Amino acid sequence: MITVDYEKMANTIDEFKRKKILILGDIMLDKYIWGDVTRISPEAPVPVVEVNKDTSCLGGAGNVSQNLEKLGAFPILVGVIGDDNEGRWIRENVSFKDGIFIDKARPTTVKTRIIAHHQQVVRVDWEKKSPLSSQMEKSIFNFIQQEKYDGILFSDYNKGTLAPSLVKNILSFAQEKKSPVFVDPKFENFFLFSPVTLITPNHFEAEKIVQHACRTDTQVAKAGEEIMSRISATYIILKRGEQGMSVLQKGEKALHIPTIAKEVYDVTGAGDTVIACAALALLAGASIQEAAVLSNTAAGVVVGKIGTATVTPSELLSSLRKQYQNNP
Repeated sequence: MITVDYEKMANTIDEFKRKKILILGDIMLDKYIWGDVTRISPEAPVPVVEVNKDTSCLGGAGNVSQNLEKLGAFPILVGVIGDDNEGRWIRENVSFKDGIFIDKARPTTVKTRIIAHHQQVVRVDWEKKSPLSSQMEKSIFNFIQQEKYDGILFSDYNKGTLAPSLVKNILSFAQEKKSPVFVDPKFENFFLFSPVTLITPNHFEAEKIVQHACRTDTQVAKAGEEIMSRISATYIILKRGEQGMSVLQKGEKALHIPTIAKEVYDVTGAGDTVIACAALALLAGASIQEAAVLSNTAAGVVVGKIGTATVTPSELLSSLRKQYQNNP
């Protein structure tokens, strides 16, 4: 049984606004085309979407930054965009532009989703995954060394920004400065991230890492032990979709937290919300269990929205109250 001290949680959320986090990762533009389907194309057995509107928002590391900002913190977003209209849109829509580097040799990563009747019909990706140039890596590392922040957050979407040499240099720098490091990983780069404070794989990534199922609580606890033996991480939050999440740390029994989402409309960006909220909570002095409850609650809010979404402190507090109001 998980108990929640609501007043303490409220104080933790209030502390978010005093935190500054540097986010390094793959910045993307998420485009949405919204419409209705009333017929099938005579040219091929595919739906015809009659477009009503289109919208754009920050995706990838940009969405992590948006989540941090909506929760009241000050994000320093660092990454690479192309010299194109999509890249210009991103620069115009981030609150702090100094960490956005332009690479004329690569396009801005764009994910375009076509939505009809609250369901995704198809997604189209425009991207170039090749590693950054050594000069670009150097520019990014120099910037990170000069900025001041409370922690570093890696947002990995495997689009080429987080090159092994760059990650290694930043982790060494973070160790030297005793800066907490938080990671939302992809399987392909998982073992680059060590040592870290918190890493948040999902169960699909965990299954690839340990090469066995991660569905039951027992399987997840075993996976946590195996991952801890292969990387240096203080905490693991393993995201389990509709089964919620599990908190894993060395020498401690796994804590399993059920999902609180009542209705799931779209899981897009939910992982971004988890890492943003958990990192802020830990920096604000919360325990890993409290950080996990907060991030699980935040994820439950955003999956109830359509599209790449964020959560505000008031929404987070309201959801906590509804879920845990009978607890001390």
